[in-house]
Amino acid sequence: MNDRFHFHINRRVFLGTTLGGIATWSYRSGDAGDDSSEEEPYFHTRGVVLTPEDFTWTQWPQAVKDAKLTTIGIHHPRSPSQIIRFIQSRAGQTVLEQCKQLGLQVEYELHAMSELLPRDWFAKDPTMFRVNEEGQRTPDANLCVHSAPALEIAAQNAIRLAQVLTPTTHRYYFWGDDGLPWCRCGLCRDLSDSEQALILENHLVEALRSLDAQAQLAHLAYANSLQPPRQIRPVPGLFLEFAPIHRRYDIPFESGEDPLQKQNLEALDANLKIFGVKNAQALEYWLDVSRFSKWTRPAQPLPFSLKSFQSDLHTYGRRGIRHITSFAVYIDEEYVSQFGKPPLREYGEILYRWKPED
Repeated sequence: MNDRFHFHINRRVFLGTTLGGIATWSYRSGDAGDDSSEEEPYFHTRGVVLTPEDFTWTQWPQAVKDAKLTTIGIHHPRSPSQIIRFIQSRAGQTVLEQCKQLGLQVEYELHAMSELLPRDWFAKDPTMFRVNEEGQRTPDANLCVHSAPALEIAAQNAIRLAQVLTPTTHRYYFWGDDGLPWCRCGLCRDLSDSEQALILENHLVEALRSLDAQAQLAHLAYANSLQPPRQIRPVPGLFLEFAPIHRRYDIPFESGEDPLQKQNLEALDANLKIFGVKNAQALEYWLDVSRFSKWTRPAQPLPFSLKSFQSDLHTYGRRGIRHITSFAVYIDEEYVSQFGKPPLREYGEILYRWKPED
């Protein structure tokens, strides 16, 4: 049988802003889907990452639980404020309450820079923002990591966000702007984009630990930050989040058929040497309808290669990675009505049952 199927089946957060009114909770991880009579699953995190719009399919929390997954990540491609509005809404509160009742973990995965350093600070102090390739200061993306005021404002706003978007896992995700460049000023230009991201992350995790002593913060290895930092080292509390958006999904990582697959694996191994395997996470796209639809609606049916997925789990598991999630964006009520339920049970069952080879 061919293993490849088309399944049919408020405002910005500024310094001094008071945020609150959101129900949060914390409990022991690893409960969702566990059977006390069985050995604990190898993969501690088994999750999906969704946007607020995806919850128009109201069965998401129960479907995640039924698939023996542990975690729902809530994501927005541009603004954490959109997620705040969602979780403050009746629909969002319902989702959070369902997750609590079902024993599911909730995390927030964010391109957060416009909230960490609001763009209208540019009029007050342009030196906090990046220099582009033409030598001009611009508020179009990220910041200048050699600006002490920029780092401090970002850290304080990270605390403000964390007080509202509080993960149940103590794992925080405050990413840079989506695939956009960092600073090219005289002090920054010899640092890679991943190194500049890491300077900011080192600053943020120390601030977050003043709020949450167990806080961990992701370093996103993705697109322009895929290559590992070499001149900067992570402080305690940083973990690797590897998101190989530019790869093929019709063949496994280790198929040997495509040089890009090999380049991604080399980047993964190089990053693991810097960040270590403990707490490392793969953020994948196996279920990401938005990616396979080229981020354009109407959504296309999901091409899910069972063979590639199983092989990829061996690739990650053999390296000691124990946290696995996949985007599953665009799988909303409209998608399910047209194409049927996504292959969550297949995805979750394989993740739950996977064991290292002896």
